Amino acid sequence: MSLSIAIVGLPNVGKSTLFNALTNN
Repeated sequence: MSLSIAIVGLPNVGKSTLFNALTNN
């Protein structure tokens, strides 16, 4: 899934922020 690739591609900080935003959404 592109979402997984995007999360893995992003750094640890970006991953955490992205995951937080996705979970919040």
